[in-house]
Amino acid sequence: MDKLLAVVKREYLERVRTKWFIISTVFGPVFLLAIMILPSLLTMRGMQSAGATNFRIIDATGAGLGPLVAAQIRERALNNPLRNIPGMTRRADSTRSVAEAQVVGVAPEAVAAAESTATLDVMASRIRGYLILDSATVASGKARYAGRNTSSLGEMEQVEGGLRAALLAQRLEAAGITGARADALAKVRADVSTERITSKGRGGSGIASLVFGFVIAFLLYMMIILYGQNILRGVLEEKTTRVAEVVISSISPETLLAGKVIGVGAVGLTQQLVWLAFACGFSAYGLAMAASLGAVSVTMPQVSVLQVVALLLYFLLGYTFYAALFAAVGAMCSSQEEATQAAQPVMMLLVATIILVQPILTAPTGTMATVMSILPFSSPIIMPMVMSGTQVPAWQLAASLASLAIAVYGSIWLSARIYRVGLLMTGKRPSLKELARWVRYS
Repeated sequence: MDKLLAVVKREYLERVRTKWFIISTVFGPVFLLAIMILPSLLTMRGMQSAGATNFRIIDATGAGLGPLVAAQIRERALNNPLRNIPGMTRRADSTRSVAEAQVVGVAPEAVAAAESTATLDVMASRIRGYLILDSATVASGKARYAGRNTSSLGEMEQVEGGLRAALLAQRLEAAGITGARADALAKVRADVSTERITSKGRGGSGIASLVFGFVIAFLLYMMIILYGQNILRGVLEEKTTRVAEVVISSISPETLLAGKVIGVGAVGLTQQLVWLAFACGFSAYGLAMAASLGAVSVTMPQVSVLQVVALLLYFLLGYTFYAALFAAVGAMCSSQEEATQAAQPVMMLLVATIILVQPILTAPTGTMATVMSILPFSSPIIMPMVMSGTQVPAWQLAASLASLAIAVYGSIWLSARIYRVGLLMTGKRPSLKELARWVRYS
């Protein structure tokens, strides 16, 4: 036991004290949030500043549709919820008035001439674009837009939304519903909030549970890959530098393997706890932003003690299962190139699991979710995600943990025998027949 603890302590401190561990632990979440949130913030800022007002409406409908469209677009620009996000609005944008688009009423036969004039104005940067409304717009809602800003999703959404609302208001008026009543009916919105209910009662927001489950699955996937390959590289380095020959003269290969798996796993668990604390602190800002956007009130998912224990068990068992396999791969290879090729089957198990995350999220109670949550190679990632989205039957949870525990025992048993022989073997990578001989005689 003392030797095992010595190996665990060495593996843990050797990695925790490195600069790269500190940088990845502290700045890893910052970098991850930056690449996830910064593009969204820039997109929202572009949509927030998208006024869609510096353009011309060429109205050839003869029904006064142009002024209605211009008024609807201006109202959408003023009521853009992204304008209310703290720190998102530039000072120049916050003081800028939103004017209505230019409306030019023409006869149907004069549309071509008005379009040519508008095209010249766009080329001279006097306007950003122009919208053509004609009889087809009134009949079927079809319109044409041309300009420099056609790639701006925010502005095009405002133009389409304004046209849709104006057409609806006009048709309501034609049906005898006039004035403020038509305007109120045109602005009706549906906003459905979701809440999960389990056998123990209400379980928080359904959307929040969905996001929580996906985040948990992704973090487990990343940790298994990162620290599993970390063990592979560590075993390969000790083998190629002949350090293992000195170490196993005073300690058994099985104890050395167990110490490596436990030590590196403790490093991963430490990093996970730090990232979890960071995520809890950041959630307050995310909820405040959602509230400023006028989004549905989001409540945090309720996580029971059983779920916390289950998440911890799946992390430890799943990591141990894959870490033992990666250690065996490192012991049987003599170079990084060989290890990369030999680790492909193990990596394919993980990749095949993460590929199925999206279809399982859409149907967490389906047959695929049930099967993948019981299979040992996928259950460490799939079952925590399914548990976050729906209530899992007791038999399914028991079967999943039992199959994973059996698989962990089998992977440790197999890897220990390959590790015992392969750690001192050099030369070409062994074949399957030779690996079977190692397992049989070790």
